[in-house]
Amino acid sequence: MRFRIPSDLSSLLSNGLWRSVASLFIKVATAGLTYVTYVVLSRTMTNDEYGHFAFGLAIATVLAIAASVGQPTAVLRFWAQDTVSGKGDKAIASVRVGSTLTIGAGIFLTVAMCILVYIVTRFVYFGDTNKHYYGAAFLILPLAMAEYNSSALRAQGSLWTALIPRDILWRTALPASVLGLFAVGIVLSGPDALVLSAAILFVALALQYFFATSRGYALTPAITGVRAYWQERGNISRWLLLGALIETVTLNADVILVGLMVNLESSGLYFNAFRTAGLMTLFTFAIELVIAPMVAQHYHAGEMRKAQAITALCAWAGFLFSLVIFAGFSGFGTLILSFFGPAYADGATVLELLALGLLFDAATGPSKIVMMMTGHERAYVAIYGAIMGIGLLAQFIIIPTYGIVGAAAANMASRILAQIAIAAWCRLRIGLDTSLLGVFSIRHQVDRPAAI
Repeated sequence: MRFRIPSDLSSLLSNGLWRSVASLFIKVATAGLTYVTYVVLSRTMTNDEYGHFAFGLAIATVLAIAASVGQPTAVLRFWAQDTVSGKGDKAIASVRVGSTLTIGAGIFLTVAMCILVYIVTRFVYFGDTNKHYYGAAFLILPLAMAEYNSSALRAQGSLWTALIPRDILWRTALPASVLGLFAVGIVLSGPDALVLSAAILFVALALQYFFATSRGYALTPAITGVRAYWQERGNISRWLLLGALIETVTLNADVILVGLMVNLESSGLYFNAFRTAGLMTLFTFAIELVIAPMVAQHYHAGEMRKAQAITALCAWAGFLFSLVIFAGFSGFGTLILSFFGPAYADGATVLELLALGLLFDAATGPSKIVMMMTGHERAYVAIYGAIMGIGLLAQFIIIPTYGIVGAAAANMASRILAQIAIAAWCRLRIGLDTSLLGVFSIRHQVDRPAAI
């Protein structure tokens, strides 16, 4: 069947697609550089030390999202909401306050984690070094700032300035530094690699701030207005934070659980398999970076046909890309994982299970983004959080018996159920079909008055 694209949607989809292709170009480069980084680290470190790095990075990633206080998602939504309502000054103020909240929370969590680790290790002996916990603590603030700055700049229409510093500069400098140190005889430990990652990311963020402010983008933190902002939008921010935390936990808790319940070597193997499986969602993620502010803008403006067209484009482009990558994993999973080293080739089964769950993720489209951008963050937390939470509890039971394969199977099953559930909510309650079937809903969508 051939679909004719209406003229009012053609330019919208064309612009969204080309920006998505540019975003994909950056994300493909990012994925390649990230893959190179992990390969370099796994090849220049012992399996045990690489496990420390993977374990610490997972902890830092989760805590960095907590440090963002929901602001990366909030700025995408509030900027579109305020600008559509003609409140440009309020939009800029929200960006600056969000930066302040992120920095303050990042510093607090960094200090709190260091103090907590110091106190706990005075009374509890873990039978291993605890330095990777401190390394993870130093990485919290730069990771949180990188995530927020990227969202704030994308909300204002930037793409290259938003993504290049973290996705390209950082991920180029890190493996180059590790290789340089290795060449002169310096072999990094897991904690060393975490601290080096934090230092290089801080430099990349400084360059990003310089280029962003020189181009007139709002990014400078501001103390004024924090109280008023939090009184008005703090409740929404808390729900957005919970939503972001749930998503991040589902992507990192497995690595932490495997490290605690099996061993750190298995944690490193699972980490590599999960990060490799994540390559399937590259295009979906790249498009979501572009469409998040677009969905918020058109939804709050009442332009439902445009919002539906954008989500349909995201679903199909992301799914077709994911399907090709999934086929590659099915045939060459062992070979792909062997790049990390011979010991990691055993994770092929884990890779396939995780990849199947992510294939369903792509098929249901940008359901999370749609819920967050349209004011349904509480429903997202309740539905997605409950299902993935049950999956996490199942892993506590399964991992001791079935190890990393059991962890992957539980992740796959819970992800499939959760994605189907939130996609159904988008269709029935929001009126946007985020799945592959959404393309058939475009012609039936009816615009409504703008939400002021």
